[in-house]
Amino acid sequence: MRIKVPEHLVPLDSILPEEPLLMMGAGPVPVPARVAAANGIVINHLGETMSQIVEQVKSMSRYVFQTENGRILGVAGPGSAAMEMAVANLVRPGSRVLSIVNGLFSGRLADMAERLEAEVTRLPVGEGLAAQPEQVEEYLRQYKPHVLTIVQGETSNTTWNHHLPEIARLAHEHDCLIIVDAVCTLSTMPLDMDEWNIDAVITGGQKGLSCIPGVSLVAFSERAWQFIQSRNDTLKHWCLDARLANRFWYEKSYHYTAPVSGILALHEALRLICNETLPVRFQRHMRCSEALQNGVQALGLSLYVEKSARLTSVLGIHVPDGIDAGALLQYMSKRYRVEISGSFGANIVRIGQMGEQCRTHNLFRTLHALGSSLQSMGMSLDLPAGVAALEGTLDAHEFA
Repeated sequence: MRIKVPEHLVPLDSILPEEPLLMMGAGPVPVPARVAAANGIVINHLGETMSQIVEQVKSMSRYVFQTENGRILGVAGPGSAAMEMAVANLVRPGSRVLSIVNGLFSGRLADMAERLEAEVTRLPVGEGLAAQPEQVEEYLRQYKPHVLTIVQGETSNTTWNHHLPEIARLAHEHDCLIIVDAVCTLSTMPLDMDEWNIDAVITGGQKGLSCIPGVSLVAFSERAWQFIQSRNDTLKHWCLDARLANRFWYEKSYHYTAPVSGILALHEALRLICNETLPVRFQRHMRCSEALQNGVQALGLSLYVEKSARLTSVLGIHVPDGIDAGALLQYMSKRYRVEISGSFGANIVRIGQMGEQCRTHNLFRTLHALGSSLQSMGMSLDLPAGVAALEGTLDAHEFA
């Protein structure tokens, strides 16, 4: 043969590390062994076994989304693809859209609506603050939007829109469809799609669900689905057309070749959530997040968002003066094999508390890696006090 292996690839090294990284950033998160094993299976995407799997995925998803009649659709793509499916099917050219923006991902929803030629009004919310129902209602009255978009947990700056139930109620009263991004919050904290009158909820596999990246879910309410069915225009998005996706998810027909391995992984991730139950899972996340928060603060560090609007599934931590965030992340990764996330503007680092991240051994390892790395970079802090606060909070929840 005349074509040879490129010299820079000789010898061909394995991409698998000898010691895996502990992924404690804003996603993707560690994948349970059973989910990883399911992702290694390939079956016929139109076969009877796949049909049974799809039915079970829909049933388990309804529990996780807390909806009796929500129309569940899978997406072969990241959470942003699920986000775009929700927007593309509920927003028409000329639609009035109110986007509550308090970070990168809430802004992305507005960007998607603008690309669909909607009339988008942004309601800006201050950094680290939650949207207030009174201001939202004022915008609803003034602009009379057809669709409202909001994130439950703004991963980019670790802010929690804790007034979501009331905001959803207001949208419903003003005959406005509401789309909620729950990528980092679904299964980590309460979200009741039916009770809160939410019309579309989107999530990605790689965060709260502790599944693989690249498979996502959308749930549409009956009201939203009736709107989708009533549309007489042709969507510009073929893969993200909900009516076409419905062929595979409800009619056992062909849309495109489904990511069967990803759906099997999603099935296993959902099964683990259902076996744990949502109340137990919510309590585990709260316990671990509060313990980590207390541990971080006992080190001598400060959290980015005030408690009332603080997201529990992703924690933002101020980077101390004189410390370079990028160097800190690199040191933690290389020295301790623990990866956390940087930011999208603010001088913070972010630690995830989603799904498999919320395990006691992960908390101790991450806090030790953070504290020891900062000490190695010249910062004075109290690592024993941090570990003691972490352990004390865990014990207090355990025996409460």
